[in-house]
Amino acid sequence: MAGSSSNRFSLMHFINDVRSETKKVTWPTRKETLVTTAMVFVMVIVASAFFLLSDMVIHWAVGLVLGFGR
Repeated sequence: MAGSSSNRFSLMHFINDVRSETKKVTWPTRKETLVTTAMVFVMVIVASAFFLLSDMVIHWAVGLVLGFGR
């Protein structure tokens, strides 16, 4: 039974360490969260537009080279 109590002590020590570390975390404010979320959405739109345009140009170039669409 001695092993059991040392495991329980280790678990409690781990939980206390986790609580101690989470108190050190600097959590973002609501405004910071909203701004970074908006930035992610803007970047998704920009990246989507870029890849759509790239795909259209490549499609056009391949069609030109292979003679499609004439």
